[in-house]
Amino acid sequence: MEFHHTSVLLNETIDNLNIKPNGIYVDGTLGGGGHALEVAKRLEKGGRLIGIDQDEDAILAATERLKDYKDRVTVVRSNYCNMRKELKALGIDKVDGIVLDLGVSSFQLDTPERGFTYMEENAPLDMRMDQRESRTAKDIVNTYSEKELYRIIRDFGEDKFAKNIAKHIVAAREKQPIETTGELTAIIRSAIPKKVQMSGGHPAKRTFQAIRIELNRELEVLQDTLDDMIELLNEDGRICIITFHSLEDRIVKTIFKKNENPCTCPSDFPVCVCGKESKGKVITRKPILPGEEELRENSRSKSAKLRVFERR
Repeated sequence: MEFHHTSVLLNETIDNLNIKPNGIYVDGTLGGGGHALEVAKRLEKGGRLIGIDQDEDAILAATERLKDYKDRVTVVRSNYCNMRKELKALGIDKVDGIVLDLGVSSFQLDTPERGFTYMEENAPLDMRMDQRESRTAKDIVNTYSEKELYRIIRDFGEDKFAKNIAKHIVAAREKQPIETTGELTAIIRSAIPKKVQMSGGHPAKRTFQAIRIELNRELEVLQDTLDDMIELLNEDGRICIITFHSLEDRIVKTIFKKNENPCTCPSDFPVCVCGKESKGKVITRKPILPGEEELRENSRSKSAKLRVFERR
């Protein structure tokens, strides 16, 4: 299956990067190379783009898509949490811009054997962003305690039926292991009142999201590396991050704000004495959202939000 992913908020992201033709840029979630291609087109001699992704299919697809710009593009298979280490290995200390698109790619969702989607009946419970990892969604579903399942479905899925879903999963796996996306979806349906299922979205959406986030440590990686990515930026360099649910957006908003105003002094102090200096400024006081045309053409863009920070 050909790797396909429509880059969300593409023009808005490229515009906000303020690309310098001779600058150094990083796409930390390379995917199919949509954002990276537009960056590469704007670079001239001396400019450089480093594309990072942990998904082998994405690496292959992006390398092919960017082949006309191989003189200025380096593709690395890794997690963006290793960005500083990967850049150091390439002899790079600072960059002029970073892009992160935190969405699951259309290819991952539409390829049954990847196990990301609740729309398939007989797909394996996989959900690994990096297929070199041994643990899969099946391991979480079949080995986490009821309390642990409740925690991740509640916190990462924000599902009000988390406790009942966790209870049903544990009861079902006592009879036999839960092997497929269809089996898990049926269990989730049995835990949610039919009246609610009729009025809301797909009943399994939140639980699948929660398991995927837990398996791939998505929020943890973002939380732990965002400060460091800001540190990697040159003066006037920008980081553009596209999120797809409230948990990610909250982390980005909070860390951007903290880097703009890190002062910890009590509000009634006449002057700052903590000595913590601002790292830059938040460009997007409110997130940039997809326009009507993009929403019509790509329904998966509806929850996307772009936030931008500029280094001082």
